Amino acid sequence: MAKATKIVFLGASSASFGLSMLRDLFGTPELRGSTLVMVGLDAAMLGKMAELAKLLNATAGAGFIIEQTTDRRAALDGASFVVNATAIDRNRLWKLDFEVPKTYGIRHTLGENGGPGGLFFTLRTLPLVFDFVRDIEQLCPNALLLNFSNPESRIVLALGRYTKVRCIGLCHGIFMGRDAVADIMGLPRERVEVWGAGLNHFQCLLQIRDRITGEDLAPRLREAEQSFDPGAWRFTRRLYRAFGHWLTCSDDHLGEYLAYGWEAGEKGYDFAQDERWRGEFVAQLDGVLAGTTAIPRWWTEPSGERGAAVIAGVLHDQKRQIESGIVMNRGVIPNLPAELAVEVPVTVDAAGVHPVSLGPLPDPIAKLMTMQANVQQLAVEAAVHASKEIALQALLIDPVVNSAVAAENILDELWEINRPYIRTCV
Repeated sequence: MAKATKIVFLGASSASFGLSMLRDLFGTPELRGSTLVMVGLDAAMLGKMAELAKLLNATAGAGFIIEQTTDRRAALDGASFVVNATAIDRNRLWKLDFEVPKTYGIRHTLGENGGPGGLFFTLRTLPLVFDFVRDIEQLCPNALLLNFSNPESRIVLALGRYTKVRCIGLCHGIFMGRDAVADIMGLPRERVEVWGAGLNHFQCLLQIRDRITGEDLAPRLREAEQSFDPGAWRFTRRLYRAFGHWLTCSDDHLGEYLAYGWEAGEKGYDFAQDERWRGEFVAQLDGVLAGTTAIPRWWTEPSGERGAAVIAGVLHDQKRQIESGIVMNRGVIPNLPAELAVEVPVTVDAAGVHPVSLGPLPDPIAKLMTMQANVQQLAVEAAVHASKEIALQALLIDPVVNSAVAAENILDELWEINRPYIRTCV
């Protein structure tokens, strides 16, 4: 049975995530008739995405009321759910986050969620997110914030420490881990069920089972991995053989957190391909809106993200199990710090988000993750207080950073680049 609600989508002009959210909202019958307010700073792209939303809404017969605005505060008034998928000058600044540390001899992978890049992503992103949250606290204090923006763990940690807003971070990394182990075992992905716990992009698969029979697939994975293509998931498999558990979600994401992560590859994110894809998407979108190109079938199918499922579960008090959500720890993983954002299974209902504890992590895994936990805590403090001194401390305890001189040089250069965005949040 449908039940209407008001959903505000911050970052709706996003070419990639915007479409995913639309696909899922309009494909969720329980949300039929709801109001979707799309918010973005790029008025031209926002207009195109809003037109696409109206087209997909009509195609699905979802009955949504679609609105668009560049005025965030006007949109938030009375909202029940707020989706955040924003980023500040994403590719240009991210590219600098990756390239500048390398000029000072720091070897790393993506420069997004860990290492020096993760720090500066945090420094410039948290002030913007806190702007959103202060508006939410004033205009829709009971709303649930669904965050998709990186760095996920640090955003959720900061909000858990310094605000009262209800929040969950969502990421598809757990499914990437599932797909990897299913492929290695030669099983259909939908046949494999995994249960994981840890940090965002750094989860440990504690159970791997056959979804139909309930069989423990860990022995099958262990045997199949030994003879699988040696070029696939090389870094993850090295850790798997050392620690006995599969860690999510990919070589490059996982490598961000570890001193030797550069062995996963040092090419970084493929910005050129990203720009090509965005150009192709906009061209295709223009064709669809002009009626000269048919709507691709996959634009009307579920994306695999869990945002719409969370909204429907809370709205209808359905007690839905969500495979993975980023929440404050506070005992959910007992052998990781309480004041930390962790990624674990969750249940959602009208009362909110309820983390599911899978018990303690294997001790060596917990010790591996605790190193990164300390980095994330200091990075959040640096961003919240706009402190260059704490930022240096965060760099000096980061396992990716192997030179104090390099840390100081990186800090000076990237601090100046990000200065327009760095400010005290509390």
